[in-house]
Amino acid sequence: MASMRSHTQKIRNQIDAGNMGRLADEVLKAAVANHGFWGDDWVELFDTLRNLPVEERRRLAHALIERFRLLGTEPETRQKVLTLLGIIARDLPDDFFLPTERLAELQTLGARHSYWHATRLDLLAEAELATGRQLAPSVVAVFRRTALVAYRSEHLVELVKKLTTPVLNVGEAWADHAMEQLTGSDDDPWQALLVHALTATASKPSAKWDKQAQALIDTIGAERVRETTLSWLALVGRPRTIPLERQTYEPDINNAYDPYNANALRGLAWLLSLLPPHPDTARALGALVETSLKKVAGMGPRNPKVANAGVIALSRVDSEAALAELARLATRVTYKNTAKLLDVALEARATALGLSREEIEELAVPAYGLTEVGRARHQLGDVTALIEIDGTKSVLGWRNAAGKEVKSVPASVKRDHADELKELKAAAKDIDKMLSAQAERLDRQFLARRTWAYDAWRERYIDHPLVGTLARRLLWTVDGRPVGFADGELRTLTDDPVAAGAETAGSEVELWHPVGREPAEIVAWRDWLERHEITQPFKQAHREVYLLTDAERATGTYSNRFAAHVLRQHQFNSLAAIRGWRNKLRLCVDDSAPPASRELPQWGLRAEYWIEGDGEEYGEDTTESGSYLRLRTDQVRFYPIDAPENSAHCYGGEYSMWLRDGQDPVEPLPLTEIPPLALSEVLRDVDLFVGVASVGNDPTWQDGGPGGRFQEYWSGYSFGELNQSAETRRALLDRLIPRLAIADRCTLEGRFLHVKGERHTYKIHLGSGNILMTPNDQYLCIVPKSAPTSPQTGYLPYEGDRTLAVILSKAMMLAKDTEITDPTILSQL
Repeated sequence: MASMRSHTQKIRNQIDAGNMGRLADEVLKAAVANHGFWGDDWVELFDTLRNLPVEERRRLAHALIERFRLLGTEPETRQKVLTLLGIIARDLPDDFFLPTERLAELQTLGARHSYWHATRLDLLAEAELATGRQLAPSVVAVFRRTALVAYRSEHLVELVKKLTTPVLNVGEAWADHAMEQLTGSDDDPWQALLVHALTATASKPSAKWDKQAQALIDTIGAERVRETTLSWLALVGRPRTIPLERQTYEPDINNAYDPYNANALRGLAWLLSLLPPHPDTARALGALVETSLKKVAGMGPRNPKVANAGVIALSRVDSEAALAELARLATRVTYKNTAKLLDVALEARATALGLSREEIEELAVPAYGLTEVGRARHQLGDVTALIEIDGTKSVLGWRNAAGKEVKSVPASVKRDHADELKELKAAAKDIDKMLSAQAERLDRQFLARRTWAYDAWRERYIDHPLVGTLARRLLWTVDGRPVGFADGELRTLTDDPVAAGAETAGSEVELWHPVGREPAEIVAWRDWLERHEITQPFKQAHREVYLLTDAERATGTYSNRFAAHVLRQHQFNSLAAIRGWRNKLRLCVDDSAPPASRELPQWGLRAEYWIEGDGEEYGEDTTESGSYLRLRTDQVRFYPIDAPENSAHCYGGEYSMWLRDGQDPVEPLPLTEIPPLALSEVLRDVDLFVGVASVGNDPTWQDGGPGGRFQEYWSGYSFGELNQSAETRRALLDRLIPRLAIADRCTLEGRFLHVKGERHTYKIHLGSGNILMTPNDQYLCIVPKSAPTSPQTGYLPYEGDRTLAVILSKAMMLAKDTEITDPTILSQL
């Protein structure tokens, strides 16, 4: 800072000489030399300039204004002049120091998220406030946001304390709507409520905070507070009403929460937990948690603190609906800290009721008004409303007084039963969310080694109004005897009914798994499902089984079965979290990370999948925020669950065990010692990661991606040997194709489904879904829709195979290739 000291001395020399023109030049030179950084070295100078006699400050202001006029359109230097005028001319006449220009400078802030606090734009704001005028709401928002992130900015914090209006930052739909409720008077209870909500800066509410909140609720009325607050929360996450300018490499700020308003959201969540329990409250808090954890480019989750506040609020509400939301969120939330809060909340509720964590999750599933398994009937006047579950979706239907089905909501229901209609629609949405969550929970039970007493199992699964729609489509073992549910009863493989009573009293129930079963039994159960036209909510009878290979016996302690793949990192990360794996995004920085891992406490094991970032070019191989776009994969290993963690550099290199406190290294376990079910389920997860996230699945990568460097991998994967899930798909297609309308045009040969069209014959790879066509195996690029639906194919034995849906939809289209109208496809035919 020698140059700054030199400038300081010259400034003091001109002050002593009383030469205000030369002083104006010197302070501007200093500001330019320091790039407008009004840091610590300027604090004393600011005080000196403020303390100049009024006449000298007037002359200095004149000199600065003259130089401002000569600057033309140099925005940065003009801003520095305005800042200096804000310092020296505060008590001079308002029209003396460029009020119009100062206001224009402040207005440019309104489209920004924040600014570098060291530019001291707060001085311009202070000068504006000194005149008695208020700052524009969008400008107030910028100062508030900047104060939250600025380092050692006491001056900015002091300014923000003076900016009391508007009470929330403008620019978010929910906040704008909330402020429409305010009357503007000092004694407005809604304003007091929002002001109190903004004080929610701790990790959880204190008794004092709750007491003040309760007083505000009592003033307004609990019902009004609930209805109004829920109307605000319904708008959270909507697009900004005032879009902000986004700089290069800056996070997607327009899809993030305003950090100032986020504190108010936390407070509103806590406040709702003080109201009498209501199903709408639980729904709104659950939605707030999920919305707050949605990913924003360059940032990660929108606002985990708001999500955590929603979990805390739900944990404080003593109701079935709140417990159900906690249990549902526990199956969906993958963000580590929020997931931990959910675990704590459910464990606390389980302890209070004297139950296990697993039992509380089972008992937390509400019926949502269903009066029998998968069905409810509600009478609304002379109209009957029916809620029926079809697969993993609810269907709301209507019958008139004559019992005839009608397609739309009858006018009499809209007119006379608006509240009941609203609740029915909300229940239908709740059912869809819970069905998805329960299917995922059930799919995880194989590794949980969960067993049930028969009577409890019947109550919580087979006969539960909601869970029963899933449980009745799965296979179980009762004291080791496999059973399924068909025609209203539990039945054996030979369709003999299993009567409840003395025969089953005291029996132990488990989910059936194909590991260890004879191939003939597995095929027989697949036939049984088909005979009864049961579509399983996930693969069970058709579940892939991963047995040890000779290569894995040779390597001993690791599997290379899923090594040397190139995966899309962010898709892999999301899939891993959904399946219960812990993973850290690899950044293109000098840092290390542990492998993707899944703990298996019931088996005393930890599974690891070794991965590394791919690429070296920042911006080409990374996102704007620096995380790798792609990963390369390596070994799968197993360790005792309490073994020290391995780690490796993010961009590759050897993994090594991080030892501390005198720990000894722990060797990986021989694969022959891993229980077959645990081994199979872990490798199935890894196969899923590769099968979904591999760049080889991308039909637009026929050129090999960036620089063509993935050409060999893409070609090998896109049309190479089938993995286990693709083999399962092939076996299903072998049975399915004869039933298709295009059966005479389709044949299965090796790795491909061959489809004969009028223009060409097409080969659809059963693993990637990519296509080759005659002549010469020419590549055909067809990009599927983001969520393809299966064409009308009749019965399918399980749900959830997206690639199967893609293959079938492509086959249906290509069999009628003369009817294709898409110009992108036609240009390739």
